[in-house]
Amino acid sequence: MWQVLICVIFALGIICYSIFFSYGEAHMPLFLAAAFVAVVGALNGWKWSVMERGMIQGIGRSMQANLILLTVGILVSTWKAAGIIPSMIYYGLNIINPSIFLVTACLLCSIISLVIGSSYTTAGTIGVALIGIAVGLGINPAMAAGAVVAGSYTGDKMSPMSDTTNMAPGVSGSNIFEHIRHMVYTVTPAYVLALIAYFILGRSAHVSGGSVQMEMKDILQDAIQNEFSVVSPWLMLPVVFLLIAVIMKIPALPSMFVGVLMGMFCMVVVQGIDIADVFNIMHYGYESTSGDIALTGDYTVASVVGGGGFDYMLWTVSVVLCSMSFAGVLEATGMLGQIVEALLKIAKTNGLLVMTTVLTCFLINVLTADQYLSIILPGRMYKTAFEDRKLKNKNLSRCLEDSGTLTSPLIPWNVCGVTMSGFLGVTTIQYLPYAIVNYLCPIISIIYGFTGFTIEKMTDEEYEKVMEERKLEHEAAMREMEA
Repeated sequence: MWQVLICVIFALGIICYSIFFSYGEAHMPLFLAAAFVAVVGALNGWKWSVMERGMIQGIGRSMQANLILLTVGILVSTWKAAGIIPSMIYYGLNIINPSIFLVTACLLCSIISLVIGSSYTTAGTIGVALIGIAVGLGINPAMAAGAVVAGSYTGDKMSPMSDTTNMAPGVSGSNIFEHIRHMVYTVTPAYVLALIAYFILGRSAHVSGGSVQMEMKDILQDAIQNEFSVVSPWLMLPVVFLLIAVIMKIPALPSMFVGVLMGMFCMVVVQGIDIADVFNIMHYGYESTSGDIALTGDYTVASVVGGGGFDYMLWTVSVVLCSMSFAGVLEATGMLGQIVEALLKIAKTNGLLVMTTVLTCFLINVLTADQYLSIILPGRMYKTAFEDRKLKNKNLSRCLEDSGTLTSPLIPWNVCGVTMSGFLGVTTIQYLPYAIVNYLCPIISIIYGFTGFTIEKMTDEEYEKVMEERKLEHEAAMREMEA
């Protein structure tokens, strides 16, 4: 265990040092952390082939996310060049009241993410436009990004179409709709408190901004009108199509690919962009012609209207590859399992069991940078402990989502953290204080664990049925081992 702790302290130490005090990125620290863990593993007798296979398997788990990242990068560049996202920003500046912008952003992202079951798609499309609107209204982009992240992950968490919402009850043995109903108890107070905070923050920002906000709004709207041949509500049809396609359960990648094609069509036919420039824009992003017209902070009109592209997302993908390599070695050498087993020994009461589960999910999110592992591993490890205490499986599945799903975008080197940062153009550290739902939910879940509120117990009949199922599973496993 002391060797495991040395590996964990070394990894977290160099990652945090790099992000907060050095060059501000996690690539090289993750690379060195993976190498360090591999050396410790080799000294303990683990073969390189086993550790290499662990890294490859870790990277394999992230490939769907990487493909979505790259496709969203292309989608954003084509939609910006086609005037789709600029039109959303232009009309959004007229419709959305600055004083309730943060509330509106959180609610809008929650609804869309709940319907389509994807925080990535929501943040990568609507979220990008909302950041542009925030800049035009003179609202801190970090606040806006926090509201987008909180809303996107709240909807994702509660959607029956979300992968994590299906995964949590799957590994814990509960029913998905019981799981969603049980999550209402933790999500509702966290969400209400977040909306109140956003309202207060929005009101104070609006009062302090005044005429400066209106000036930035006019500058941005004038620049959009001057840059694009057509600015029209009709250009938002590709957004409507994308949402309908995902609602109809068409997979995300094919839906976004069609969205890219629609963007390309609007680029050439509507905006009159030379077809020879289309591939360059898709690869390197759209370069705005508005110049360096200042808006707020480091944002200019060009940085809001332009950007995106395949190349832009390669930085994010490379962080994911480094993170998953480190996580793969950590898991393959058994270090991760040893940490979880040590934590399990602490859980002597129901409250401690819930707290340990929540903290374990967060710890695995930190160490492995993978929200799927933060749900699967604790789900497998703590399922028996919850059942032994006669606690219904939906208590465990709620803990997994309250912490595993919601804390993942709060960690700068986590796949979800780098994804949200890449989409929204705001660092994880900057938006973290404003992603209120994401850190309130785990806290409320722990409070419920110690108070016993909403912690439902099995009846004697249910407990006997669970014990019988475990006995049959054990006998089947023994027969398989003998065979």
